[in-house]
Amino acid sequence: MRIGPRAKLVLIAALFAAPIVASVLVYLFGHPVPTANHGELLLPPAQVSEEPFARPSGGSFSFRILRGRWVLVASDSGACASACLAKLVTLRQVRLALGGNAERVARVFVVDDGRRPDPSALAPFAGTEVALAPEGAAFAPGARGDRAHVYLVDPHGNVMMRWRAADDPAGMIKDLGRLLRASQIG
Repeated sequence: MRIGPRAKLVLIAALFAAPIVASVLVYLFGHPVPTANHGELLLPPAQVSEEPFARPSGGSFSFRILRGRWVLVASDSGACASACLAKLVTLRQVRLALGGNAERVARVFVVDDGRRPDPSALAPFAGTEVALAPEGAAFAPGARGDRAHVYLVDPHGNVMMRWRAADDPAGMIKDLGRLLRASQIG
């Protein structure tokens, strides 16, 4: 059986077009590959609040003093029940697990209901900044009343990522470790 010149041309064109067609089909109908990060990237990132927060011991707190550092932020009631304490333990443990990069990360606990926290309950979390949010305010747009997540603020003051507070902190540690290795700031 002889193949004509046109048939040869069509076969050669099909040979080169097959990988392109296959890649388009996989792109359109294939299953999405999960991302490497465990947290949720917030796009576009929101700017952290510049408004002053009160400190339980008196004086004021502003996120501006933490510029240049990565900041883990959790908010909850000043009564700080068991879920709140678990978040504070997670913040502390995640920071410690970063090893040599731990100094690049600060922790902030935002009290979002105006109740002053008991200093003895917060004693095990030394080094965690405690900020009392003004009534009706939040540290970031969209974060008001969000007690289910731990947020990450980058060294430029952008709230750029969040994790579910109830999830395994190992994912948070992996994400932060990767960010800190890749980042030249903070």
